[in-house]
Amino acid sequence: MKHILTELIDHRSLTRETAHQVLIDLTSGQYNLSQIAAFMTVYMMRNITVDELQGFRDAMLELCLPVKFDAPVIDVCGTGGDSKNTFNISTLSSFVVAAAGQPVAKHGNYGVSSVSGSSNLLEYFGYKFTNDIDTLKQSLDRANICFMHAPLFHPAMKNVAPIRKELGVKTFFNMLGPMVNPAFPTRQLVGVFSLELARQYGYLYQNTDKQFVILHSLDGYDEISLTGDFKYFSNRGERVGSPADLGLPRLTVADLKGGDTVEEAAQVFMRVLEGKGTAAQHAVVTANAGMALYAANQAAGLPAALDRAAEALKSGKALASFKKLVTP
Repeated sequence: MKHILTELIDHRSLTRETAHQVLIDLTSGQYNLSQIAAFMTVYMMRNITVDELQGFRDAMLELCLPVKFDAPVIDVCGTGGDSKNTFNISTLSSFVVAAAGQPVAKHGNYGVSSVSGSSNLLEYFGYKFTNDIDTLKQSLDRANICFMHAPLFHPAMKNVAPIRKELGVKTFFNMLGPMVNPAFPTRQLVGVFSLELARQYGYLYQNTDKQFVILHSLDGYDEISLTGDFKYFSNRGERVGSPADLGLPRLTVADLKGGDTVEEAAQVFMRVLEGKGTAAQHAVVTANAGMALYAANQAAGLPAALDRAAEALKSGKALASFKKLVTP
């Protein structure tokens, strides 16, 4: 590790093969905690390269416990790490997408740089995490969504998780999260915390068989925030969009604030699902769920996808999907 750290500190990058091997060694306990922390810290201060991202991704997928579903599933998730402390937009969007008819294999974890990640939220509501494939398939059949708590599918991460928690800030593992869904989804909406990372994701996903949208709000959010313009990369190229393009209002930062505790985040979550949220909250969930549905069926167009999302949320179908998941 000393040699690797010296290379990185001297502003040199790793090859794809070296990055792959380093992550294998790191997760297998070959480095001490100080070395692991130092390695993660490097990527807080410099951009990751496409080769490094590919190598790390390949290692994580190689080490994961894979899950195979018969239906073409989508994942709706962000990298996190934008330090915006929004309410759980992508988790809410996942239930809207499921309710609109697109099966969802949601990959999530506890919050690292935010109060409440998707795992914190579902755990609060009594959901029991599992990596039992039959149970996950039953969830998908019943609710059109299943939830995969990342640590159960990436056991090699047990050496890294405590350090991530103690650091409490985004690391390159945030960048990897959406790429290493153990269900290997063929459809995906990914929100990322920087435009540079959005470009890298777009480049990597162009070389896969995925139907995808990678998005970044230009004011820093890892989702469509509706607080300004956003850029998105898809199988059809790259575009800049605005709230007006989606037929939705422009919001303020205050409109998107989450709670200061998991309990407060859960209250916001339920109000939105029950149709009791603010107009702004409903709009931003519709925007992101609509973009996910567009990612899954780009030929139908974005306006149709947004209409499907709005109907799934307004009708109560998303609430029903949530209840079917957490109370089987």
